[in-house]
Amino acid sequence: MSNQKYKCFAQALDLKNDKELIDEYKTFHKSVWPEVTDALKKIGITKMKIFLVGNHLFMYYETVPDFTPENYQSYAVEPKAQEWDSLMRKFQQKISEAKETDWWTDMELVFDLYPNE
Repeated sequence: MSNQKYKCFAQALDLKNDKELIDEYKTFHKSVWPEVTDALKKIGITKMKIFLVGNHLFMYYETVPDFTPENYQSYAVEPKAQEWDSLMRKFQQKISEAKETDWWTDMELVFDLYPNE
């Protein structure tokens, strides 16, 4: 039995390189729809942060220990989550390293200051 308290993930995505679109994206994220945050919590995401530099996004999130990528299938069936994701795609574009099936692209963990947490 694992004593792991949580799992963590990092993903990357770009925004379209347009100042007005980037500003609009940031405005949307100042008040994410409650149905979206509820859906994320419901599938086991306990913390999420998205960082921006230029038009590059970095998302870090923590989940319950038994979280798997398949959990996102439950999120995707929520109507308001689908609407939010469709709306956000207006602003977003894949990074060059993305696989054909990726949108947000998984990042590899290369350093952990607290590896036993």
